[in-house]
Amino acid sequence: MKPRILVVDDDRSFRFLLIETLQKEGYDVVSASNGEEALDIYASVGPFNVITLDVKMPGIDGFEVLSRIKETNPKQLIVIITAYGAQKIAIEAIKKGAYDYFTKPFEIDELRLVISRALECNRLNCENRKLKEELGKNFKFKEMIGSSGKMMEVFEIIKKVTSTDITVLVQGESGTGKELAARAIHYNSSRCKGPFIKVNCAAIPEGILESELFGHEKGAFTDAISRKTGRFEAADKGTIFLDEIGDMSLSMQAKILRILQEKEFERVGSTQAIKVDVRVIAATNKDLFRCVKEDQFRKDLFYRINVVSIKLPPLREKREDIPLLFEHFMHKFNKEFSKSIEHISLEAMELLMKYSWPGNVRELENILQRAIILSEGKNITNKDLPFYIQFLESEIKMEIGTADFSKSLIDTVKDITDEVEKQIILKALKKTNWNRSETAGLLKISRKSLFNKMKRCNLIQAEEQ
Repeated sequence: MKPRILVVDDDRSFRFLLIETLQKEGYDVVSASNGEEALDIYASVGPFNVITLDVKMPGIDGFEVLSRIKETNPKQLIVIITAYGAQKIAIEAIKKGAYDYFTKPFEIDELRLVISRALECNRLNCENRKLKEELGKNFKFKEMIGSSGKMMEVFEIIKKVTSTDITVLVQGESGTGKELAARAIHYNSSRCKGPFIKVNCAAIPEGILESELFGHEKGAFTDAISRKTGRFEAADKGTIFLDEIGDMSLSMQAKILRILQEKEFERVGSTQAIKVDVRVIAATNKDLFRCVKEDQFRKDLFYRINVVSIKLPPLREKREDIPLLFEHFMHKFNKEFSKSIEHISLEAMELLMKYSWPGNVRELENILQRAIILSEGKNITNKDLPFYIQFLESEIKMEIGTADFSKSLIDTVKDITDEVEKQIILKALKKTNWNRSETAGLLKISRKSLFNKMKRCNLIQAEEQ
């Protein structure tokens, strides 16, 4: 089905030119010669994929049409048409909810770019709404947002494993949402009325972890002044989520294996076996297969917990989900901080799409929380973003001009992103006189991560020269 576009302009010759241009691009175009006619058409056959709207018209002007349509449908994408040099009007329109603008007389390439961006945004919004409607009928995915191919694969696996009691291993980098996936599995399963108990295996010291997991009897050790119920016992008839299981010691892994096999354990200081009915979901940011090869993780436990594996993609591999995530966090933080943010500028969104996101969705959430708190208007701009993301702006302008259109869009974006990342690291290294610790601190990444990036970008050799 062709995308539908409503063209609103009182200039007859310009309106026909715009209609002809858009029809040649393969769009289904409807037109209106004034604001009143546009509102009548919208009331009878709207909404449209995109509306192009002239600002200066006799009678009801473009600002009024924009406001009325947004009142009835806040999600409607509207692109404003302004005269050349009337940037203040365009900015005012965007503050009122317009998606973007172009000027007249227009350049074909500019028009194509603005309309294609608006249509892509419309497509993502529609897909997200359909996805939420579909999942909302039977599934509670809460903050797991995305319509990219990789996230759809994750959702499909989650839907399949919820009808079973099998053990699931959730893998992914820090900040990708492993706990959200575990909660989605639990709350959409037959155990949803039972407890969901989370244990961060990396955050609890080895000497305490056994007691936390299995409980202890009074007098089992010096500070055991009373009996304590462990997390496994508390999770009976529900789910226990063993986060960062890759950091668990080999001796503790053996005890976890026994529970998975025999469904029983003993409290510390007791010989009485306790039976439990618990589903285990494990998660890790490590490569457990490599850990098994290096004798850092038990092979038998690995195969026991890896019945079904869910691999959560890093944000840099599903950048098309960033607009949807922005919308989700915008509504969340508007409510939390009593703000009224409505939009993000194209420049700011381009920076978000360009950034490498070492902290993944968690980092995006924190950055948007900061931006929404600091923003003084209704729109997020590049000035509301952290300096290290703003720094990408000049790099983007430089790199886009060198795009290799013989490659696919994904490969082209990856090449440009890699080069921008290299240049940022190089500038940071030069600023710190190639001091890796200071550079890592400046870039807010670990020293190990910096070394790996330098190695990938061939900056180790440059350092030695």
